This record gives sequence, C-alpha cells and structure tokens, in this order.
Amino acid sequence: MRTKTKMAALLALLALLAGPVGAAELAVDVADRQGRPVADAVVSLLRRNGTAPRAAAAGTHAIDQKNLTFLPYVEIARPGDSVAFRNSDGTRHHVYSFSPVKQFEYVVPAHAVSPAVTLPRAGVVAVGCNIHDGMISYLYVTDAPWTARSDATGHVVFRDLPAGAYIVRVWHPRLPPAKPDLVQDDVVLSANDRRRQPFALALRPDPRFQFDRERTRY
Repeated sequence: MRTKTKMAALLALLALLAGPVGAAELAVDVADRQGRPVADAVVSLLRRNGTAPRAAAAGTHAIDQKNLTFLPYVEIARPGDSVAFRNSDGTRHHVYSFSPVKQFEYVVPAHAVSPAVTLPRAGVVAVGCNIHDGMISYLYVTDAPWTARSDATGHVVFRDLPAGAYIVRVWHPRLPPAKPDLVQDDVVLSANDRRRQPFALALRPDPRFQFDRERTRY
C-alpha cells in the first residue's frame, strides 16, 4: 500500500511539472525590416472568446536611472500597478510625463528614489528627464492577460496556453505614430500546439540618440 501511495504521489508531481494537459505554446519572433532582432517589443495575447486567467494583484515596478539612461527602456505594467524611479547616478534627474494616462513630475536627487506613481488605466506613458533630453523610457500599461517583452534576440515565448483562437499584438516605441500596434488576429492554437509567429517592424531611429521633445507623443 505504501508503495502505491508513493507511486501516486510521484505521478501527480510529474503531471504538475509537465504543465496543463493540452497546453499550447506560442513563440513570437520580432525583427526589423532588415531581419535584425528587435528587443523591447511588447507582445500581448488576447483570446478571441474573451476568456482569460485571473489578473495578478497590483505590484510596484522600479525604473533605474544609471549612466544617464532609464533601465529598462520599456517596462510592462498593469492598471493599478505603481512605479518608482531610482537614481543610481551621481547627478540629479528631473523625471516627468505628460501622458494622459498619468502625469507626474519629480526631481530625484542623486542616489534617491522618487515617490511611487500609481498607473490607473491602460495606455502608454512616455517618461523623460527634464535635465537630460536623451533619457527616455516607456511604461506600457495593459490589461491583456498574456504580455511579455522581447529579449535581445527579439524572442518571446508564451507557454501553457489554453487551446483556442488568439489575437496577437506587437508594440514598440519606435513604430510610426500612425500605426502604433501590429495585429495578427487569426492565430489558432490546438491542444499541445507549438507555433512560431514572426513579426517584421518598420522602425524609426532610436529617440535616445536622436531626441526631439516635440515628437514625444504619449
């Protein structure tokens, strides 16, 4: 009897480690028109029938300012989350945003942290430094149930997805203003499916190196 109990526990553990039965996987590869991988693209999945896993509790994000650069360049958050700005430089920074999602302005002394800012709703928040024009960061606030940021290889993987039809959205701060999101709305995943979905983006020059305050559109 003891042997059977151990065997049942082992089988249950293996099933748990294997993930949900019939779960699908979607890999998204983001590149520019020259085929070079694109980092910091936000990839979001929505089920066409509207069902989604329960949203996580609100959390707090930390954006660092180091070597006159916001780190990370793009941060994903959910409505209700908060964000604080840490200054790791030896000079002060003047963090601000004019975004309709949330407007704020803080002078952050060297090696200090700003008060936390609550992000009330979905949208894109462009963040700059009023002292160093080349500093810019983006907060992508979304209620999409599955969201991830592409790595240095332009790669994102979503695992343990329920079978069904999905809408895939890709956003990047360097996309043209007239077309802020790319959408693929006919991705159908069956049980145990393993799918790769490429996206090719036509990107503008990096604003961190060619900054123009009048073009900060969020």
